[in-house]
Amino acid sequence: DERRRVIVKGLNEIPGFSCVMPKGAFYAFPNTAKTGFKSKALEEKLLLEAGVAILSGTAFGAQGEGFLRFSYAASLEEIREALARVKSCLATAGVR
Repeated sequence: DERRRVIVKGLNEIPGFSCVMPKGAFYAFPNTAKTGFKSKALEEKLLLEAGVAILSGTAFGAQGEGFLRFSYAASLEEIREALARVKSCLATAGVR
């Protein structure tokens, strides 16, 4: 529960992201449409530039456009580091 709360809070603090609290599993699924990036492009950008591996919402079908899937089956330290990297990467890209 703590990891879930930390990742959702952190995702909601990233400009262009909006995330509701997941009810189960170990995944958060934030809406990222306001970043201006397509899901797959954002997935690749975050992997290559921030070193954060996530999954594009489009991996689950066309209706997943505008979403990313983040796993929070990691330590709190790793979650916080990933969130900081994502936020920094998007700030560098001009997402405010």
